[in-house]
Amino acid sequence: MFGRKKNFAGLDTASRIVKAGPDSTSSFPAGNQTQKIAATIAANKVAKPKTERTAFVLPLISKFPMQTQFQILGAVAGLFFALMLGSIALDTIQRGNVSTYTNIASQLQFHTQRLAKSGGLAARGDIGSFAQLEDSRDEFQKYLEVLNSGGFAFNSNVPSARTSEELISRLTELTKRFQDASNAATSILAAQKDLANLGRNVAQVRAGAEELAGLAQQLTATLQQSGVNVAQVLKVSRLTYLSERLARGAAEILGADVIDPEVPFLMGKDTNDFRDLIKALEAGSDAIGVSAATGENRARVTKLREAFSAFEENVKPILENVQKLIAARQAGRALQQGSEQLLSSVEQIQNGFAAASGKLPLIIAGIFGVVMLVSLALMASLYLVTERKRAMQSEQENKRNQEAILRLLNEMGDLADGDLTIRAKVTEDITGAIADSMNYTIDELRALVTGVNNASTQVSAKSQQAQAVSVQLLDAAEKQSREIQSTTEQVLGVANTLATVSTNAEESSKVALRSLAAADKGRLAVQNSISGMNDIREQIQETSKRIKRLGESSQEIGEIVELISDITEQTNVLALNAAIQAASAGEAGRGFSVVAEEVQRLAERSAEATKQIGAIVKTIQADTQDAVAAMEKSTTGVVEGAKLSDAAGQALAEIDLVTNNLAALIQKISSDTQTQAVSANKVARNMQDILEINRQTTAGTQQTASSIKELADVASDLKSSVSGFKL
Repeated sequence: MFGRKKNFAGLDTASRIVKAGPDSTSSFPAGNQTQKIAATIAANKVAKPKTERTAFVLPLISKFPMQTQFQILGAVAGLFFALMLGSIALDTIQRGNVSTYTNIASQLQFHTQRLAKSGGLAARGDIGSFAQLEDSRDEFQKYLEVLNSGGFAFNSNVPSARTSEELISRLTELTKRFQDASNAATSILAAQKDLANLGRNVAQVRAGAEELAGLAQQLTATLQQSGVNVAQVLKVSRLTYLSERLARGAAEILGADVIDPEVPFLMGKDTNDFRDLIKALEAGSDAIGVSAATGENRARVTKLREAFSAFEENVKPILENVQKLIAARQAGRALQQGSEQLLSSVEQIQNGFAAASGKLPLIIAGIFGVVMLVSLALMASLYLVTERKRAMQSEQENKRNQEAILRLLNEMGDLADGDLTIRAKVTEDITGAIADSMNYTIDELRALVTGVNNASTQVSAKSQQAQAVSVQLLDAAEKQSREIQSTTEQVLGVANTLATVSTNAEESSKVALRSLAAADKGRLAVQNSISGMNDIREQIQETSKRIKRLGESSQEIGEIVELISDITEQTNVLALNAAIQAASAGEAGRGFSVVAEEVQRLAERSAEATKQIGAIVKTIQADTQDAVAAMEKSTTGVVEGAKLSDAAGQALAEIDLVTNNLAALIQKISSDTQTQAVSANKVARNMQDILEINRQTTAGTQQTASSIKELADVASDLKSSVSGFKL
């Protein structure tokens, strides 16, 4: 198993191995790695060329050590890298600020336009425009403060935009123009309540004037149809004219940007004229030349006055607060006129922001980046020079190390053939510590081989003894397994017998329980029969009493029938006497004779019916007596049946008791048998477990015997393997 002995006599031998070519390693014996290592070292020595030393000197810092030069160049590169990042960050911040300023300017343009639009609508009393006007004023003020003083906007905190003289001038101009617009908006918002009310009043006046014009036209037409003189009709038609002029005045106030002061004055004058004409139509007026209206015209005048009263309630606030409305309209107009200038200022600010976003920070960042790259290039050049110097020094050191390694390999050549008596020479070279370690390793290996040799001899002897004991244990285990198997089969037979007995006892218990249930049902049936017979006896007795009462009643009916029969006979006699009296009366008693005959026939029918009733009553009395006798006989039979049922109930109770005892005994036998069967089954299972354990023990014994045999073989192989070492 060990390779052939090869001695390496210095560098010449290694050189010869290398010259043999890369395929020469195939001639080495298997496992001889020392030859391959020596060949590799020699090849590296022969193939590696020498590098020429080049000079590279950095001005100003070349007098410092190489490590210090690296540190200086790294610090310069890091400094300019930080300056480049700072310039890029400054450019990013400036661009972000400019973007925010641009967004603010866009919002200022939007709110400028909304200020003008909502201001004009709010000045006309549009309720929904006041909120827009206030919101635009406040938002414009907020964004303007951010531009002037800095602050938070659009999710970023920006500094003041007053960064140049041009922007400062434009922001100052924008602030001044916005102040005028803000004052106008504030004056409109201050009159919000009055303007809203006036807006509603003007709208209602306009609608009311149209209604008044319609009523006035109807009144004029009615007066013409009534034949009123033309002069009065013309004066009344003036109401229509006044209504239409009031509607025009309200429309002008509601829609005009600039309210003519004469319009409110005319509305007040027209209102007074309208009121005077209505009063004249109601009460008459010689001064105006109008007589009081009458009839249907009077009702139309009243309706017109009521409509005018509501109209006048809306006109009065307009005339009282018209100056506020005029001032608001002027403020709204000022907002609209100033919006163009304000929008122009915002656009100038936006153009200033676009011009302020220069590229100077990026240019500076590029310069810093170039300087950083130059510093890194110098560091790379310096590193390459340093590495070349280190490579030359490393080459010389490797040469010395290779010579020492080849010397150590020559000394360790005999170790490949198992010679543990050699000693490596310990020197000051790199292989000195390796040689010392190899000597220590050889000493330990010699002691190990000796111990292995002795241990393998002892293991072989002990294995043979253990194998003999294992064979004896295997025979005993197999015999024990056969005995346990026989015992288990017997216990299983007993368990099966007990299970059969338990099943039969359980079935007997079920039969006893069914007998008990049947006895209980019979006993209950007898009890129900006794109870039913008692109920029948009571019902028969009650029926007998009622039949007796029926017989007594039939006797009373017979007596009544006899009385009716007597009355019938007397009636018949009386009818006969009446007929005789009628016959003796001659022609005068002929009518009475007819009556007497009818009475006699009625008496005869009554007598016949009485006889029939008497016969029926006698039949009822006879049947009643028979029924009473039958009831008494049935009562006697029921009593006898009840006595027999009672006796049967007692017999069934005794059967119930005996059956209960029998069921309890059978149940106990079944329970005990089941317990014994469970125990027998448990014993059988335990025997099965013991049998399984015994089988496992047998298998383990067999495996142990096999393992001991293998151990003896391994000990023999181990002893053979260490026999080649020289101790």
